[in-house]
Amino acid sequence: MAFKNLADFVKELEDAGELIRIKEFVDPNLEITEVVDRISKTADRNKALLFENNGTDFPILINSLGSYKRICIALGVNDLDDIGKDLENIFKELVAPKESILDKIKLLPKLGRMASWMPKVTSKTGACQEVVMDKPDLSKLPVMKCWPEDGGAFLTFPIVHTVHPHTKIRNIGMYRMQVMENDLTAMHWHKHKDSAGHFNEYKKMGKRMPVAISLGGDPAYTYAATAPMPPNVDEYMLAGFLRKKKVELVKCKTQDLYVPADCDFVIEGYVEPDEELIWEGPFGDHTGYYSLADWYPQFHVTCITHKKNAIYPSTIVGIPPQEDAWIGKATERIFLTPIKLTMLPEVVDMELPIEGIFHNLTIVKIKKGFAGHAQKVMNAMWGAGQMMFNKMLVVVDGDTDIHDYVSVAKLLTQNVDPESDIYLSSGPMDVLDHSCSKFAFGGKMCIDATAKMTEELRSDYIEVNVPKAIDKTAIIEKFPEIADISNELVDLGVSLVAISLKKNRPNHIEELNAALFADEAFTTIKAVIYIDEMLELDCMQDVIWRFANNLDPKRDGFVIKAKDDKSISHIGFDGTRKTKKYDNFQRDWPNVVCSDPTTIKAVDAKWDKLGLGEPIESPSIKYGKQMYGTGAIADD
Repeated sequence: MAFKNLADFVKELEDAGELIRIKEFVDPNLEITEVVDRISKTADRNKALLFENNGTDFPILINSLGSYKRICIALGVNDLDDIGKDLENIFKELVAPKESILDKIKLLPKLGRMASWMPKVTSKTGACQEVVMDKPDLSKLPVMKCWPEDGGAFLTFPIVHTVHPHTKIRNIGMYRMQVMENDLTAMHWHKHKDSAGHFNEYKKMGKRMPVAISLGGDPAYTYAATAPMPPNVDEYMLAGFLRKKKVELVKCKTQDLYVPADCDFVIEGYVEPDEELIWEGPFGDHTGYYSLADWYPQFHVTCITHKKNAIYPSTIVGIPPQEDAWIGKATERIFLTPIKLTMLPEVVDMELPIEGIFHNLTIVKIKKGFAGHAQKVMNAMWGAGQMMFNKMLVVVDGDTDIHDYVSVAKLLTQNVDPESDIYLSSGPMDVLDHSCSKFAFGGKMCIDATAKMTEELRSDYIEVNVPKAIDKTAIIEKFPEIADISNELVDLGVSLVAISLKKNRPNHIEELNAALFADEAFTTIKAVIYIDEMLELDCMQDVIWRFANNLDPKRDGFVIKAKDDKSISHIGFDGTRKTKKYDNFQRDWPNVVCSDPTTIKAVDAKWDKLGLGEPIESPSIKYGKQMYGTGAIADD
């Protein structure tokens, strides 16, 4: 389903009971984020919000893709798996043998349908150019400062258009943009991104690089900008496929680039190849931690155009769940099909847990056919596009529902011998991964949780006992640095406990891990996750989120080998914060992302006027207790 424009999508959400209009003034500086954070983390009240009174002429639409139902509405389906099925049918139609002229003729309408999804350039003026600012001024847009330690206000939903100077292949991507002046932003291009590659080519040529930013329009454009497409495939072809209608593009006013005619805003400009970089950030990021300040290119604005009655789209990211979790869910379901059809036909299903924030944790289910099959899948996936950033990969087989995390955890208990079924490697990591000892390079781990064949066994028979709950009082008395122990998963039959503690010396976790697994109480426990003492263990989702963010598997996993061929082996994972003092960790460690008390109090005071029902307590009250002092950088 194609939406005529963003306003059309807003109407669809409102008709479906998925949008609330807020007429009371809410400040784009911190307050809107606090409201959205409360709503997005309250499942039964999670709605898209339209802030109509924000101090500018343009309403702010936020959290519009922030639920399974709304992302489905945005992409015109009842179920995200329907998109994958459509892709699979097209693939099979194209590659099926054509034995006669008639078979080939029958294919023509299908090819014509596919051609109708290709983007089209028009010579007309687009609706996005109905109003041309006399002087480009970003202060007229309701650009939000999201979190207290952010370096400033950021465009968070920009669709960034660039073209390779030699191949002329277009790329659209989504990269945050910090507003520095009314006509200047930073351009947050990670080194692994396609647009950064384009910029490098312009730098070699010593030539100014044109860039265009669009905001709004059909939400399929926004999704396509986030999709992990190959560098030579136009994202607007994906958008055309999703909306079953081609994207109509118009030429920018001051740059030789093309943008969707029906988008709400266009910000045109350029990046100079030899200009000094600008200090950008910090920024409260989708990891739930601040990404710290660094040097990035400057984007100079040459023109801003917009629709009459334009709507400004925005999003916030931070401690999950947020809106980006559902964008990631769409990617999980859509791109499962290409993985199966072109690379790994043995893959049955895939899950990217929200707590794993996309790249940290992936669960893959395969149809296993031979010894080492999980390792084959591991190598292929770590070599495929943005899957190269994956930190932890869990491979399962059989009838397990991988969307049921307890079932997956039980399979780990049953099938994984830590000594022989955990595979470690090193490679490129996401730029936002703060746990790596070296920037954007760190450890990876594959856990083979498939049922083992004879060749894969360390021993013909290893006795795996039902895990027994740990006597917390007794263990804490022996090891007073331990703050708490969670038996939550053990009570469900999963051989894993979580322990919170205060580190107080170098090699503390490794030494404690050895001592605990030497204790009789841990005989039936396969794995322990260690986290910092300020984190409460009553929410396993938070434990996994912090652990997955803070772990470098190759550096922070400590295997205890089995005492004999019939006994289980063990492993401990250090998911605590790393410091120079105790871990010889030389990089700055970021703080978790939270609102400040002043903002929380301000939103509390106006909540009754927002039309959002009964008050919701700020999530930052809970997560603020997990901060290491104040500021974007954690205190020592």
